[in-house]
Amino acid sequence: MHNESGGLDDKSLTGYKEKVAPVMKARLFLEKDLIFKGMTQTGYEIEFDAKVEWGCMPTESLLLSLGGCMAIDTVSFLRKMKVNVKNFKIELTGERNPAPPQFFKKIDMTLHIEGSGLDEKKVKKAVALSHEKYCSVYHSLRKDMVVNVNWFLTEIGGM
Repeated sequence: MHNESGGLDDKSLTGYKEKVAPVMKARLFLEKDLIFKGMTQTGYEIEFDAKVEWGCMPTESLLLSLGGCMAIDTVSFLRKMKVNVKNFKIELTGERNPAPPQFFKKIDMTLHIEGSGLDEKKVKKAVALSHEKYCSVYHSLRKDMVVNVNWFLTEIGGM
């Protein structure tokens, strides 16, 4: 259900993320040196490598996970708002604490969205819903971390 401002209300989000299990499991195996293979409970694999020769750093995957969570939420919400999203890309920059623990202090995201029916208010609402309520990754991180989100919209006619 849309509200008067063209956004979504909570009733229209019923069913969204209801299939999320309250407990999530994963496994990590040492392959060699400091290279580990991680496997999700659904069988997907990712390699972590301290030297970044055979896999990604864990912090790189964390940055991508935050972007992935925000992307899934944002595109889902925009589609519910009748936006035809043709292309979607997020550029992420993470600023880390210089000394251990080298946590993320700030993350900047730039969303590039192409499609029809694009509207600043709809994008702002979709991003806010993800950031404030639905993005599990964001809400699992430090509360003092700053996350900035900007976007560029490209309206494509005739879809």
